[in-house]
Amino acid sequence: MALNQLLTLLNEALEDKKAEDIKVLDVRKLCSFTDIMVVASGLTSRQVSAMAHHLIEQVKAHGKRPLSETGRENGEWALVDLGEVVVHLMQPQIRSFYQ
Repeated sequence: MALNQLLTLLNEALEDKKAEDIKVLDVRKLCSFTDIMVVASGLTSRQVSAMAHHLIEQVKAHGKRPLSETGRENGEWALVDLGEVVVHLMQPQIRSFYQ
């Protein structure tokens, strides 16, 4: 799957679950472990968990498997590593703390 297609899929999956303040950051010049970071907020732990679950299901349905995922259980901050894209899903207070 091309990077642009993956980003479109991720954006649609996040919008499906009413993610807020979605940011796509090109970090190719800043780090070596990924090209793009996507950051989005969910208002509750349940919403963050649902966003992570839906996102993972959508990428799997399109033939891509996450390298890893963590945080979905507690829902304060979930991370989904897709290789060239790392997705951070956070509640607003966590996101504000880490700016």
